[in-house]
Amino acid sequence: MARIIVAVFLVLHGLVHLLYMGQSARLFELQPGLTWPSGSWLLSKFLADGAARLVADVSCVLAALGFGVAAVGLILDQTWWRPTVAATAVFSALLYVLFWNGQLQRLDQQGAVAILINAAILVIALLLRWPQ
Repeated sequence: MARIIVAVFLVLHGLVHLLYMGQSARLFELQPGLTWPSGSWLLSKFLADGAARLVADVSCVLAALGFGVAAVGLILDQTWWRPTVAATAVFSALLYVLFWNGQLQRLDQQGAVAILINAAILVIALLLRWPQ
């Protein structure tokens, strides 16, 4: 049962990345006034807004796929699910750090919650090795 619960959680976490992709692609606004990923503290210096949003779009889709694949591996009791979820969690955290606007206001809208969830996933999957 724990395996199914964790797999569902991973899929849902991946789906949230698709919501951020929709925000980035300007398909919809997650919250009024949310400008993510525009204004990245790092990428705005090197990429135009459209190019940065494209990188964010692709990265969010890759993160969603990674969490989905890891969930399937977990359900099928495959040994590769842990390295897959670990790599995806690190990738996802880096995604939100790179696209952070550099300000300490509204961190929840900049992916801070996702970073905390990714850290919890790493602790649970790698350190605690749960579920068995």
